[in-house]
Amino acid sequence: RVKNLAEHTDRLLFLTGTALENRVDEMISLISILRPDIASQLHGMASLSSAPQFREAIAPVYYRRKQEDVLRELPEKTESEEWCTLSAEEETIYEQAVLAKQYNETRRVSWNVEDLRTSSKAKRMLELIDEATAENRKIIVFSFFLDTIRKVSMLLGSRCTEPINGSVSPHRRQEILDNFERAPAGTVLLAQIQAGGTGLNIQAASVVILCEPQLKPSIENQAIARAYRMNQTRNVLVYRLLCKDTVDEKITNLLAEKQKAFDAFADKSVAAAKENLEVDSKTFGNLIQEEIDRINAKKNHQ
Repeated sequence: RVKNLAEHTDRLLFLTGTALENRVDEMISLISILRPDIASQLHGMASLSSAPQFREAIAPVYYRRKQEDVLRELPEKTESEEWCTLSAEEETIYEQAVLAKQYNETRRVSWNVEDLRTSSKAKRMLELIDEATAENRKIIVFSFFLDTIRKVSMLLGSRCTEPINGSVSPHRRQEILDNFERAPAGTVLLAQIQAGGTGLNIQAASVVILCEPQLKPSIENQAIARAYRMNQTRNVLVYRLLCKDTVDEKITNLLAEKQKAFDAFADKSVAAAKENLEVDSKTFGNLIQEEIDRINAKKNHQ
């Protein structure tokens, strides 16, 4: 549809915050609509070694401005990894999920205990919420999983809003945000990260808590940007709740490596990255196999 419109206009401009979310090919597809002649030169340039040539080729059609380039008045943002140690119960549940290759359950580590009051992540979350309340702040808590959101909502009770998820209508979402805006310090906005992580302005909050690492950095970045955006008046604190010796650690380390390679080129070209920045199903399967091997080795030495 866009391509058809492009063929009948004299001027064409694409604006996007995520020109590249997963793969270089996604950006090449956009460029093929803007300048097919340039796009035809890019095939075969998706490797890291071709990054300089890629940047040079797309220069006539691509211009990147980062948040800090245009919003110089934004306050400071501090990101922190909050590492939790599994209890014996959590470790048993986690290892059972790993050995059964229940991928989603492994990612819900610590949140899938029967009583959330015993969860190591939930305990740290409550501490962070109390600290934020003492500093007269409001909080957003994001999770990918609906069941985690449901459990956190039950744990927090009147301290939190009605959760925002994919089933909540746009009108109701706005009502929830309006209520959150008027709510006292210490109030928590709960949101499924793919529903509340885009298209919303939530500057009333200055603390963001992520319940688990996401498989795409862009999902986390967009969620954080709900609070860290124009008209934010306070420094923003971002906390990632993570568990040692679990897939949390493996996902975090893997994405850090991918992001490091990506950032080597990002100032000049968001597209010049070797691989997609997400942990795809094949890669995640490999991480689970590494965990299976680790758990079996531990059992053999007991």
